[in-house]
Amino acid sequence: MFSSEAKIWYNIPEFNVLERNITVPGFSPLFPDAHCTQDGSICQVVTGEAEINAASTMSALAFSSLFDLTTTYFLIAGIAGVNPKVATIGDVTFARYAVQVALQYEFDAREIPVSFNTGYVPQGATAPDQYPTSIYGTEVFEVNTALRTLAVAFAKNATLNDTEATQEMRNLYGTNSAFGPGGSSGPSVRECDTATSDVYFSGTLLSEAFENTTTLFTNGTGVYCTTQQEDNATLEVLMRATLANLTDFSRIIIMRTASDFDRPYDGESAADNLFGDTPGYHPAVKNIYLAGVRVVEGIVTGWGETFEKGVKADNYIGDILGSLGGVPDFGPGTSSE
Repeated sequence: MFSSEAKIWYNIPEFNVLERNITVPGFSPLFPDAHCTQDGSICQVVTGEAEINAASTMSALAFSSLFDLTTTYFLIAGIAGVNPKVATIGDVTFARYAVQVALQYEFDAREIPVSFNTGYVPQGATAPDQYPTSIYGTEVFEVNTALRTLAVAFAKNATLNDTEATQEMRNLYGTNSAFGPGGSSGPSVRECDTATSDVYFSGTLLSEAFENTTTLFTNGTGVYCTTQQEDNATLEVLMRATLANLTDFSRIIIMRTASDFDRPYDGESAADNLFGDTPGYHPAVKNIYLAGVRVVEGIVTGWGETFEKGVKADNYIGDILGSLGGVPDFGPGTSSE
């Protein structure tokens, strides 16, 4: 999504994505080229940050005549904020659900109705705990869990990066029993879900509000773990491209590495959490490559045996509208039971 996430893939021993640089009309002015290996088997696209950039760049890619993406696997690889109840800085996470948590009504904190526990209310609803009735279609996406299982297995072969400063920050969260993984001894690979919001939020109240949004929008199945700015936009484009027979939505992996906590530790303010040191940033960037390269190599090495024909999804995949067929296990009229 931006320069640091891109450059970590350059000058690596496994493959060279700078051998072919292809300028694509419609790409970000900051990142105008797709970078590919000489044989075109592996390519990198840098979308630019936040939802508009991601949607614009991915649309330009998906509908470009320069590429055949019909059997392409897409590894969404970037850093993210992290929920210390579920994971910790340095972790590598793989999501099943991406939830557009900020697609809601919003009250200023000073004007929240007295009976509400948050200023966010789902669109078409009249209270924070009601499912939205005004559906745009981008609220929730679900990807292939069988493919995720394979990706997780590949990533677990990586030796992840950690630092003394990251460990010290992590231990500050370990003193709170509610923050289970926050005090763990080191980074690991986890399966948990991601929240998309253009707003870079900080603090316990907002973080818990979006935890609840993730639970609500997925009918109790999703587990809010990471927060980022692009994934629902990227997934909407890939879904539309699949409807146009240009991509295969079952071939998407959402991998986010945890760079910073979404809320403060005990005794820290939300402002200090947002504006203070982020020792998890550099390990998280490094872990994009360290874990991600294992996924890429696993797919390339296992192409003929497993991946060329595709990995059959055992779960529902697609958007909240059922646009690709099947019946979503989330959305109005469904339940977690």
